[in-house]
Amino acid sequence: MALSMETQLQSIFEDVVKTEMIEEAFAGMFMDTPEDERTKLISCLGAFRQYWGTLPQESHEQCVQWIVRFIHSQHSPKRISFLHDCLAMAVETSLLPPRMVCVALISSDSLEWERTQLWALTFKLIRKIIGGMDYKGVRDLLKAVLDKIQTIPTTVSSAIVQQLLAAREVVEYILDRNACLLPAYFAIAEIRKMYPEGQLSHWLLGSLISDFVDSFRPTARINSICGRCSLLPVVNNSGAICNSWKLDPTTLHFPLRGMLPFDKDLFEPQTGLLRYVLEQPYSREMVCNMLGLNKQHKQRCPVLEEQLVDLVVYAMERSETEEHFDADIGGTSQLLWQHLSSQLIFFVLFQFASFPHMVLSLHQKLAGRGLIKGRDHLMWVLLQFISGSIQKNALADFLPVMKLFDLLYPEKECIPVPDINKPQSTHSFAMTCIWIHLNRKAQNDNSKLQIPIPHSLKLHHEFLQQSLRNKTLGMSDYKIALLCNAYSTNSECFTLPMGVLVETIYGNGSMRINLPGTNCMASGSVTPLPMNLLDSLTVHAKMSLIHSIATRVIKLAQAKSSITLAPALVETYSRLLVYMEIESLGIKGFISQLLPNVFKSHAWGILHTLLEMFSYRMHHIQPHYRVQLLSHLHSLAAVPQTNQNQLHLCVESTALRLITALGSSEVQPQFTRFLNDPKTVLSAESEELNRALILTLARATHVTDFFTGSDSIHGTWCKDILQTIMNFTPHNWASHTLSCFPAPLQAFFKQNNVPQESRFNLKKNVEEEYRKWKSMANENDIITHFSMQGSPPLFLCLLWKMLLETDHINQIGFRVLERIGARALVAHVRTFADFLVYEFSTSAGGQQLNKCIEILNDMVWKYNIVTLDRLILCLKYPEKLYFEGLADQVNPPMQLQPQYLPIYFGNVCLRFLPVFDIVIHRFLELLPVSKSLETLLDHLGGLYKFHDRPVTYLYNTLHYYERHLRDRTNLKRKLVHAIMSSLKDNRAPGWCLSETYLKLGMNAREDNVWIPDDTYYCKLIGRLLSPMAGKSPGPFPTCDWRFNEFPNPAAHALHVTCVELMALAVSGKDVGNALLNVVLTSQPLVPRENITAWMNAIGLVITALPEPYWIVLHDRIVSVIGSPVLTSETEWAGYPFALLDFTACHQSYSEMNCSYVLALAHAVWHHSSIGQLSLIPKFLSETLKPVVQTEFQLLYVYHLVGPFLQRFQQERTRCMLEIGVAFYEMLQAVDQHCQHLSYMDPICDFLYHIKYMYTGDSVKEQVEKIIMTLRPAMKLRLRFITHSSLVETSSSAAAAAAAAAATSSSSSTPQPPTSSLSASSVVASPSATQHTHTPM
Repeated sequence: MALSMETQLQSIFEDVVKTEMIEEAFAGMFMDTPEDERTKLISCLGAFRQYWGTLPQESHEQCVQWIVRFIHSQHSPKRISFLHDCLAMAVETSLLPPRMVCVALISSDSLEWERTQLWALTFKLIRKIIGGMDYKGVRDLLKAVLDKIQTIPTTVSSAIVQQLLAAREVVEYILDRNACLLPAYFAIAEIRKMYPEGQLSHWLLGSLISDFVDSFRPTARINSICGRCSLLPVVNNSGAICNSWKLDPTTLHFPLRGMLPFDKDLFEPQTGLLRYVLEQPYSREMVCNMLGLNKQHKQRCPVLEEQLVDLVVYAMERSETEEHFDADIGGTSQLLWQHLSSQLIFFVLFQFASFPHMVLSLHQKLAGRGLIKGRDHLMWVLLQFISGSIQKNALADFLPVMKLFDLLYPEKECIPVPDINKPQSTHSFAMTCIWIHLNRKAQNDNSKLQIPIPHSLKLHHEFLQQSLRNKTLGMSDYKIALLCNAYSTNSECFTLPMGVLVETIYGNGSMRINLPGTNCMASGSVTPLPMNLLDSLTVHAKMSLIHSIATRVIKLAQAKSSITLAPALVETYSRLLVYMEIESLGIKGFISQLLPNVFKSHAWGILHTLLEMFSYRMHHIQPHYRVQLLSHLHSLAAVPQTNQNQLHLCVESTALRLITALGSSEVQPQFTRFLNDPKTVLSAESEELNRALILTLARATHVTDFFTGSDSIHGTWCKDILQTIMNFTPHNWASHTLSCFPAPLQAFFKQNNVPQESRFNLKKNVEEEYRKWKSMANENDIITHFSMQGSPPLFLCLLWKMLLETDHINQIGFRVLERIGARALVAHVRTFADFLVYEFSTSAGGQQLNKCIEILNDMVWKYNIVTLDRLILCLKYPEKLYFEGLADQVNPPMQLQPQYLPIYFGNVCLRFLPVFDIVIHRFLELLPVSKSLETLLDHLGGLYKFHDRPVTYLYNTLHYYERHLRDRTNLKRKLVHAIMSSLKDNRAPGWCLSETYLKLGMNAREDNVWIPDDTYYCKLIGRLLSPMAGKSPGPFPTCDWRFNEFPNPAAHALHVTCVELMALAVSGKDVGNALLNVVLTSQPLVPRENITAWMNAIGLVITALPEPYWIVLHDRIVSVIGSPVLTSETEWAGYPFALLDFTACHQSYSEMNCSYVLALAHAVWHHSSIGQLSLIPKFLSETLKPVVQTEFQLLYVYHLVGPFLQRFQQERTRCMLEIGVAFYEMLQAVDQHCQHLSYMDPICDFLYHIKYMYTGDSVKEQVEKIIMTLRPAMKLRLRFITHSSLVETSSSAAAAAAAAAATSSSSSTPQPPTSSLSASSVVASPSATQHTHTPM
């Protein structure tokens, strides 16, 4: 077949190109007339058409390729030209498809720049027929032409340049926006792939490419967040888990979408952002989230490694320059070293960073710097990792440390032994400890790499060996720590010092100590290991210690010893759990190994102790561990053995604390992990715990604005959770509580209303049961009847009646209570609470009311029938937990000796606090009881001294009840005052509220409300800037963040700032406007050079406040949109895209209000939750769309919202699609309003960007209708979006081209950034769908 095709084609084409000998002899002197030429063409085409018709479809391409090969084998320009004319006519008469011809021509091996005539003629032909190609073919052709041009060397003879320029003309035609052969967006993608940022295009193309790229810079700017490189997050321990902070893990670049020419700073590695986050305590989860690192997949991340090294160098510099630096004491850099050590261990342990690489890099960066004051701290950090991992890794991995030693310890003489009474002495010995570990490893491996002890370390080494020989080690200095650190990999030497530590906290066998309650004895050691000592142990030594403790506890649990754990052991274990670097043996081991083992052994005393530890002594535990424990507790509660008063109370209290302590940003990520089986994190029996969870869920969804813009929970993560709760514990909510829920939750509970017994019926049933009690004579019958499973839970109501009528309870009552059991008694308490409400509401007051109160007091404090915290949760001296008071009072009295479980930390006050938190909230919901709440706060507010999260509680309360507290400024102030005053004795001055607020706001009178001025707001925001910038000393007292409510200074500063702003006697709207004015009006306290940092701080604060505070930004945007600078139809001295470049305008002092508002809006929205951002579509369609009429307004709105489409696509696609449609509707309004459009190209480029990066064809239907109504020039440019080959007739296309040509001078004024179409997870890549259009 191939031979046949070749033969036939030769006969067709050779016939028409053959010439007489005389023509060849006198080439160029014989001329065919046009008629002859045409005749030849028609004859050739006629023959070819006939042959083409016989060819099967699959041979078409092969046929065209043969023709091109035939043409390119000719040497006569005349022949080539004639054959090209044949091809052109074949295309024009629709015989050959233009794409096939162009592909064959451009991919021919004979098309080389040296054959200049062939080159010129080929590209002229391509230029002639390209108009009939579909746009994807044009895109592919553009790439091929650019590739061909790249083959031309940098120097060629000037004589041939003119002919080579034919290729440039093809590129120019393809890029001509008025010709509109393809979306310019496709062209920029191909160009940027070939010529990335900073690379010059081929000389043949001149400025053609750079001008075209520059025309995309406006599109790039529209998609860029103003000042993005200066925006920083606040790191909290759940990680600011948000797509705003993602970085590419190989380059640290922002994940920019599209191949656009973004500003250069957006293409830089964002080392500043990563360094800032790394510097923050408790930031490792956020770092992993930012870089997409997964602990399960060990992957080295060189950019992270480099930043860790730079952070160490920075710490060395700080140690060198600190005025008061003392190697024995450390300085303010001490906390940084401690934190660095923790970070390094985590990232190296999970193999995100390589230890030998880091040490060599450190050596390189420290060489010649002379930084030696911090050398001991650096070696301490390195010792942490070496001691813990040298046994499992090759010695060669650790030897680079000796290079570092040579650099940092240049002394020729011996370094003296430090004062071992100071904790820092352990750092001074770090290098010697490292040498001992390396030497031990070399000996064990029989390695030839053994290094003799350096001379400068001899005294240190001798001291350690001498100390080792001393078998009686005391706890008065740090000798034990030194020995543990030096010999933790040598079991013979390590046993002695570690044994001393362990015995100190275990206590010897004979000493005993009484714990609260009866029959409860513990081992006698009461002094835990001090934090200074624990800090002075290496991670390896700490791991050995915590492992010993956990093993000891498990053994004691298995032995079922009647002697409980020594208080020193319990507290030391609690302290060790603070260290994140020993997480696997620490908190992870605690929850996944220790608890299950203790439970399996039925060691209820130890279980009780572990739960107490978790409730009162643990800090900054990652949320997934807390939710895992909650799940364990619900399983525990269902086991018969835990149906014991004290243990059941402890399980329930711990669960309540876990639920109420969940951070608002933690609730959704944690509970979505259990969507397949929500039962595991919910209580099957306790209505109170499930109610507490619903309240937490309501608060979390309110604070994070999760439900903003939606009116139903359908399709959300919490629907199954709520449904399961209602199946387990059906209940209703009081209307005043329900009214505070987010609207979708209100709707759910109204739909799932549970019929409830009326209080009147309850009273009647109690009377009925009481009659039975009085009439039954047989003791066993009474006990069986009232404690029987399934009988009405009314027994506490009966005890109440007994006391009311007879003033005493008999022994049978006690027996019934015992038989009912702790778990079932919860339902009795719940009914009793309802009954009390009825009794108090119907009492006549006076004597009767006093009597009711007295009996209730007796039941709690005298008879110990019900504990205060449980009673109030439903109503919501040493403790008595086994009805001892009742046993004393019954007739005759009973002698009880219950076996108490050990109590180390808890008491009724601490258990009462989470309940009191809920009680305050219930009071806030009811306006009439405000005065009672104030009285309650006067009496019980002091308890907040013991609250573990007082600022968070205030923040959540003021945020959630903002609507209720808006006009109750006194109550707000009272609440803040009560909680803050309770803490004044155990907090340093200035730790929370500002001096100005304490002086003027806290004690303001009702008739003289303090209204803060601009200076106050500037100072308050300025106070947040210091910890963000890492300034030391900062505005807040320094503290050990491991034991703080917040994980780092910035998180503390943000929360206390928000609490103070919400506590002001000023409306949210006014506070919001005042915050915006900090940067929008000229403020002497706000330095120009630092303006983006101030905008960042305002963004952080305002988005952490309730909606009325941040929604005012919308009003500012509306006023800017309506300002003359954007509404004016006249050309003003400016180019809108320069105006929208806030950074450049600011630096040149030419910024205007509209660019300030734009930059501030970007800062605010960058920090916003997706819930807050979800109001934007409504804001666009309902508020902005009616007022946008000019091009400037349209471009401003595009720039305002454009940069956030990526987040909408990732987190709330519905909103992205709504915004996409709104953008077209606004364009339609502008198109109808404006006679002339100057910026059609940037507008269309932006709309193509949205299509190919975000929406794909999802909004095609709505958008097509709008495009059909636009002016011809705009319709022409957007025709590839409509998928219609009939967008316009050829006449309207011509009109459009003419109109576009008339405006061409001003219509292609944009600029762009980078990102590859193929590499950026495109919604619909430019090659995704076949678009065709009529030839032009």
